Amino acid sequence: MIRIAIPNKGRLHDPTVDLFKEAGLPVLGGSNRKLFAKTTDPEITFLFARAADIPEYVQDGAADVGITGLDLISETNSDVEMLLDLKYGGADLVLAVPEDSEIASPQDLEGMRVATEFPVITANYFENLGISIDVVKVSGACEMTPHVGIADAIVDISSSGTTLAMNHLKVIEKVFTSSIYLIANHKTAEAEEKVQHIKTALESVLHAKQKRYLMMNVPSDKLDDVKEELPGLAGPTVMKVESKENIVAVHAVVDADIIFATINRLKKAGAFDILVVPIERMIP
Repeated sequence: MIRIAIPNKGRLHDPTVDLFKEAGLPVLGGSNRKLFAKTTDPEITFLFARAADIPEYVQDGAADVGITGLDLISETNSDVEMLLDLKYGGADLVLAVPEDSEIASPQDLEGMRVATEFPVITANYFENLGISIDVVKVSGACEMTPHVGIADAIVDISSSGTTLAMNHLKVIEKVFTSSIYLIANHKTAEAEEKVQHIKTALESVLHAKQKRYLMMNVPSDKLDDVKEELPGLAGPTVMKVESKENIVAVHAVVDADIIFATINRLKKAGAFDILVVPIERMIP
């Protein structure tokens, strides 16, 4: 039995549940107010936990696999297998001070107080710079601490910078960049083939999101011109069309971010009836 620990709430919960659904491993029976949930695979169950606890759950074997932030893995110094960057939930840990502060660099904080929910990452950051500070650990509302005299600066998560701006704080340095990772217990990762199946399933969804499937009809005498405009994974698939006209069907997989320009070039080259189709999963 493989147990996957996923965030039970917060900004990581819904994207994680959606990702597993797209990978063909949905949560059965909903995910609200549950500790465990079944999946379509009788050998795999979900464990719902605080994102901050998941690295240690996986390290200690309470879960075989987990989904959590790189910042939380680093903060707990958890010894886990880093299987896959899932490319969502990206955020930065930033060093910020009040807008009217004269502090302009980390060096200006020598001997001062820095409040944070990430004391390990913060301490390591300043230690690597050779700067001595007093780390003030807080469990919430970190952005308020400079305004009430608890700290001179903060190290906090920032996705867009909106919360910092609302609290009249300015960023002076990026401390750490985080995204969401698939992690595994070392022993499980080595022994269980199913862990690799989970990784492959998620990887196939992520890969597919970056691609589109193109289908089009092309006059036979324009085929070479159209093929010149198709930067696909390999050569396009060309099939005969049962028609009175001398045309062929051309199928190809292309990068999603070049679809707009590619379609315009294909039309000029002679393609018509062009269909653009999303891809659910792409397994190498």
